[in-house]
Order: sequence, then structure tokens, then C-alpha cells
Amino acid sequence: MITIENVRDFPASARGAYVTIGNFDGVHRGHGRLIAELRSQADAAGVPAVAVTFDPHPVALLRPDKAPVPLVWQEREYELLKAAGASEVAVFRTGPWLLELSARAFFEQVILGQFAARGLVEGPNFFFGRDRRGDVETLGRWCAEEGLAFDVAEPTFDAGRLISSSRIREALVDGDVAEARRLLGRPYRIRGVVCHGAGRGAGIGVPTANLDEVDTLIPGDGVYAATALVPGDEPGDEPRSWPAACNIGPNPTFGEQVRKVEAHLIDFKGDLYGRTVELDFLERLRPTRTFAGLDDLLGQIRLDVEAARRIAANP
Repeated sequence: MITIENVRDFPASARGAYVTIGNFDGVHRGHGRLIAELRSQADAAGVPAVAVTFDPHPVALLRPDKAPVPLVWQEREYELLKAAGASEVAVFRTGPWLLELSARAFFEQVILGQFAARGLVEGPNFFFGRDRRGDVETLGRWCAEEGLAFDVAEPTFDAGRLISSSRIREALVDGDVAEARRLLGRPYRIRGVVCHGAGRGAGIGVPTANLDEVDTLIPGDGVYAATALVPGDEPGDEPRSWPAACNIGPNPTFGEQVRKVEAHLIDFKGDLYGRTVELDFLERLRPTRTFAGLDDLLGQIRLDVEAARRIAANP
């Protein structure tokens, strides 16, 4: 990953590329279409295809109270952009040095001077420069004046509605991980560090991994079928996957109101404390509810586990 912290430094190998700049939060199907178009044009010109994103999101600095909870962490965003077709991924370390640039200064100092871009591909809702004064119409005019290729990628729709990060976020808040999966083109994933809980699950024969330090949006309360990715025992080992039944929310049966993420890794044996586990959400099984007693709870858990096993076997 290329890190950009000023308007001067940029590796020579990535200069003269076709470039797209944006907040690719989630790297959904619409982003994938844009990156594919970028790669196609870059390949035709015989130059790299560079995707440029931001860390943190500019809104997090300008209007922290309005900043959305991210859908993906930075390392995974890098992997997804590469998988979508970007030959290089660069990230702006967002700060005043960037946010205070006017639209014209950004075009001249960054796109022309720093990147020496050969062409640009952007979505129709791309804005740039201080106060978002620059738009695709302005950018297209300036590119034409400087002899840069410029293309606006077609938006991507699903069920008659635009695919967007905000639409995916709404689906996740509602617990509709199946819709989020369709819009993303893959299951929605979170990660967290396994911490000690009350130990109640192990006591009733259904041990759970309690995830802490989750750094992306957590889906709405409910019970989900998921796939858990467990890191290998040695550095460099590929992660192992396990079917999982995941509960998000409080545990009202036992009088707990704290919202937690707990995953039962089906048939898993081992110690996960202190390790980072990732969860891919496949389907919502049911809402969180209060049970009359332990027997009722255990009966429902058995049904949840079997449903999760079946769904994970045929994702």
C-alpha cells in the first residue's frame, strides 16, 4: 500500500497511471464495477491502475458527529481493491494538508503534479477540494484542457435502487445481512479479539467466542448463521473456517443488557483467547428474545446451531 502524507512524495513506479479517487467503504459491487472500468482503460493504455482512498474518512475530521461507522478495515479494503483489479492502492493520511486544498490546487498539485495521472475514472457523485467545491463536470473540463483521459463510470443498481455504502449500512442496522451480502457481492465481515466473557456458554455445553475491539459496523441485534475465520497456529498459515452461530445483542434471559458479539464455532476445539477472529455473516436466523428458562433456551440454541451448520455448508 502506498501512503500519501503530503503533496510531493509518490513512488515513480505508480506515476503516470490511470487513477480513481474515492471512499471505497465496503468495496461493494458498484465500486467493483468502477475498478474494473479503471483497469480496462489502464490496460489499454499500458499503465498501472491506481485506486486512491482516505484514512480516516474526511468527514471524521470535518464533522466527527456525522462520520459513518466504517464497513471495512483498512487492510481488508486494500485486499478487496486489489482483488477488484487495482494494480496499486494508495491511501491519503487525511489531514489539514489535504483538506485545505482548493479543488484547483488539488487538481494541479496532486493529480497533475504528484500523480502525473494519464487518466481518471470516477463515479458520478465524486467531489473534491475544500468544501467539496469540485465535481465531475469540473474535473472533466480540467482533464480535457490538460489532455487527460476522463470517464464517469455508470452507477450500479440492484432492485431498482442505487448500490451505495449507506444502503448497505441501513441493511446491516436492520439485521438484513442477506441484502448486505447481495449488495457487496460477498458476505459482510467483521473482526474482533476474543475476550473472556461470563463463561455461561461453556457451562451449558455451547462455548462462545466473545469478540471485543470490533472496528467496523456491527449488524443489528439477532442470531445469525456465519462462517468464522480462525488464524493459523503459525505465522503465514492460512486461516481455518468454521460454521458458526452468532448472537449479537444483550442476553435478556439472564438479565444482561450489555450488547455483545458472541459466536459459537460449531465443532471447534481449542483456545481462542487473545486471538483475532473474523466472522462472515450469511443469514439472520431470528431476533433476540427472552426465554422462559434454561431448557427453552437450550432447545432454541440446538435449532440455531443446526440451521447455521446447514447454511454454512451451502453458503
